[in-house]
Amino acid sequence: MTRKAKKHYRKYVRWFWGLYVGGILLLVLLFVFIASGKLGFMPSFTELENPEISLATQVISSDGSVLGTYYYQENRRLVQYRDISPFLINALISVEDERFYRHSGIDFRGLARVLVKSLIMGRETGGGSTITQQLGKLLFPREEYHNPVKFAIRKFREWVIAVKLEKTFTKEEILTLYLNKYDFIYNASGVESASYVYFNKSPARLSIEEAAVLAALAKNPSLYNPLRFEDNALKRRNLILDKMKEQKYADAALVDSVKQLAIHTDYHAVDHNIGPATYFREYLRNLLTEPRPQRNAKDAAAWDSDPLRGWCRKNFKKDGTPYNLYRDGLKIYTTIDSRMQQYAEEAVVEHLRDQLQPELESEFRWNRKAPFPENYTKEQINRQMAMTRTWSERYRVHRYEQGLSEDSIRKLFDTPVRMRIFTWKGDVDTVMTPNDSIRYYKRFLRAAFMAVVPQTGQVKAYVGGVDFRHFKYDQIMQGKRQVGSVFKPFVYTLAMEHGYSPCYRLPNIHYFIEGNFGGKDTIYQPKFSSTKELDGKMVTLKQGLGKSLNQISVWVIKQFNPESVINIARKMGIRSEIQPNWSICVGAVELPVYEVVGAFTVFANKGIWVKPYFVTRIEDQDGNLLASFRPKEQVAIDEVTAYKMLDMMQYTTSTQGTGRRLRNTYHFTNPIAGKTGTTNDNADGWFVGIVPNLVGGAWTGGEDRSIRFKSNLLGQGSNMALPIWARFMKKVYADSTLNVSQEPFEKPLNFNLDLNCDDTVKQKVRKDDWDEEFLLP
Repeated sequence: MTRKAKKHYRKYVRWFWGLYVGGILLLVLLFVFIASGKLGFMPSFTELENPEISLATQVISSDGSVLGTYYYQENRRLVQYRDISPFLINALISVEDERFYRHSGIDFRGLARVLVKSLIMGRETGGGSTITQQLGKLLFPREEYHNPVKFAIRKFREWVIAVKLEKTFTKEEILTLYLNKYDFIYNASGVESASYVYFNKSPARLSIEEAAVLAALAKNPSLYNPLRFEDNALKRRNLILDKMKEQKYADAALVDSVKQLAIHTDYHAVDHNIGPATYFREYLRNLLTEPRPQRNAKDAAAWDSDPLRGWCRKNFKKDGTPYNLYRDGLKIYTTIDSRMQQYAEEAVVEHLRDQLQPELESEFRWNRKAPFPENYTKEQINRQMAMTRTWSERYRVHRYEQGLSEDSIRKLFDTPVRMRIFTWKGDVDTVMTPNDSIRYYKRFLRAAFMAVVPQTGQVKAYVGGVDFRHFKYDQIMQGKRQVGSVFKPFVYTLAMEHGYSPCYRLPNIHYFIEGNFGGKDTIYQPKFSSTKELDGKMVTLKQGLGKSLNQISVWVIKQFNPESVINIARKMGIRSEIQPNWSICVGAVELPVYEVVGAFTVFANKGIWVKPYFVTRIEDQDGNLLASFRPKEQVAIDEVTAYKMLDMMQYTTSTQGTGRRLRNTYHFTNPIAGKTGTTNDNADGWFVGIVPNLVGGAWTGGEDRSIRFKSNLLGQGSNMALPIWARFMKKVYADSTLNVSQEPFEKPLNFNLDLNCDDTVKQKVRKDDWDEEFLLP
């Protein structure tokens, strides 16, 4: 080699090493700048150690079932590594990152494979990203850059984040974080939600084939979704199973067997409008996030004194911010029993769908004005329709958000649109005007049911309506309807408290009250409850209540006054406004189901009122106790009075009382106390049933009081509401795990009053023997 050649050679060598070392220094400098955040966002170690993950709040039943979740964008619940099926861990590693346990965040061998296959051999292949790199992208989403330099910087940044993650977390923690963070679509954010959404089971119970399906979703949740593209999902699942066999994660015989199976899912959609206890979950959501009332001092004081009302606004995290119901992963433990809740929802649906609605439709058949009464004028119907329009969400949007005039809104309500409507056979897509849809929905009867343990006040079942998707109004807490004869036990309780016996006898005749009503002198006398064989004869107070005789209720309240009855009702938990009118003796009072059922628990709890409550405790995402709750309680009546009332209301459910269907139709044989209720023109039907350790109450009626049965036989509480309680209790008694009593009510100590009244029908009493105060003028 000549001197000149050697000189050029040394020059090339120096250039080579200069470029090589310079390139390395440049890369090192590049990584330093990237790691320090000088070339764009780079998470700090604090952010890496505590990645921000929005967690859904769980609503948990008393028996440990998740009733539902509250979430803003992601329905996510965290799960520990030990609670994830090993099949899923192995499936994910085998297909996404087979050298996961051997690299430190970057798989250079995998990158080389991608480079060779994609650039040299021209094949399409994956990006070579490790599970750690994918976790970095999930925790710190990448920017979209089309500039090659910026794209390269982004890729280097992902490598740095992956290395930092590997230094911060163990391999198990990285896998757990990845599976908790990944979005499996259909509101299945994280493996816990995905396992329930797709297979209705916990991640720990996933089989090998189910685990392979979820691992397939991790590649592309849309393309390999088993609900939409089953063939794609099947091919991907089998490829993953082969990978597991190849890498010794699964037995060959097991894989070959499982690959022959079709994909079987048990899909459970996640939606606030569906699932168990929808009305309860919505009530609880509003309760926890309720702002403090500003305009009403009384409401504000009530908000201050109730620890659950506005809990998320009253309580703060360590950083000083209030708890967020949709992001902080709270665990709300409720009193609801998932089994009783299911039985209650089934009872409501079965009764209305299979019996009551068909009976009402039969009455509508010849009524051209249905669902309104035949005697309604056109003006009355138009007025009712106009009122309902103004309550609708459609009207609110048109009027207050879009600012349309009343004339424009009326035209829109008369314009046909596509909509999905409720039917008892399933939702139906159709075209109709909004006005027609309003009238259509008025045809459907509504119902509500609540069950409470009287000794603890724990609400075990809460059904606010028939279908939360289409009927949002919650009749348990929001709705107040006239209660009819269900109010009579409060009147009789006053008599029992003042020493009367259930066997006290009086004539079954017309009674009246003379006085000043509504500012004028008049006579109050309700409709006579005819029982034919008892008309004009001596009856016991037990018969008066059990047969719901209005005239006997008038006599009882006449011995006292309306204020005294209201006072008793207040002690028993009735908080709604009641006007001190004599007509309350027959139930001219509007109350919510919550208060009625709560008050009836006093009889089963030996005279003590325990306020029905819904939440026992709240924990944070780590299981730390944040709050616990106990109900208020007070002595309402004495134990003897409570027992006498139970005895009287057992006559109601005997073969002689208004609740005799429990014996004749549903064949209950155990002791049951209860009371039916029917309001004017059959607008509302009620029934509250009591056994020693459970009280349940049902209401049924139309959206408007004008939607009702013509027939008293069909419109009375024993037909409209009692069957809901009966169906519910049949299911409850069939479930031995619930331990609901079928024993007699416990008699007070030293109770020696003879309650075995002689109910034999006596001859009519002579008018001369009646007390003058009983006679009409």
